Amino acid sequence: MLLDSSSSSVLTLLALGVAVVALGVAMALALRLSKLNRGYALLESRDGADTFVEVVARNVEAMDDLRDNVGAMRSEIKRLRYELGDAVRHVSVVRYDAFNDLAGRLSFSAAMLDDGANGLVLTSIHARSETRLYIKGVRAGSSDNQLSPEERQAVDVALGQKS
Repeated sequence: MLLDSSSSSVLTLLALGVAVVALGVAMALALRLSKLNRGYALLESRDGADTFVEVVARNVEAMDDLRDNVGAMRSEIKRLRYELGDAVRHVSVVRYDAFNDLAGRLSFSAAMLDDGANGLVLTSIHARSETRLYIKGVRAGSSDNQLSPEERQAVDVALGQKS
């Protein structure tokens, strides 16, 4: 089967069109391969340095260690908060003149309480000839002994209820 010149020209143009399309596809694939090679080069080791994957793996391991440390710290903080609940953390001193004939606010009431408002009130009353010291226990913000107004004020200020 022989082709006439017009059929031969059409087939030649068709083949040329297919070749141009194939060349375009080949160039597009070469460009894409070049981009992939550049991306892969970032993952490879250079001059004995660690690869990107090794660096990421090391960072993931470090993050896991940090998470474990944070968990341990949270547990320790919780334990310390529990233990500090019984520590004296709320302190207040109220100074006053116990008697009209003495000035200088030499008398005082000092409240020392824990988080449960338990502790003591220490009161020193200063007079011309003597100084007396009293201690009263405090449970849940109140005492079995009646508190003076200054002692009550010291307890309230220590608990942040009054200034």
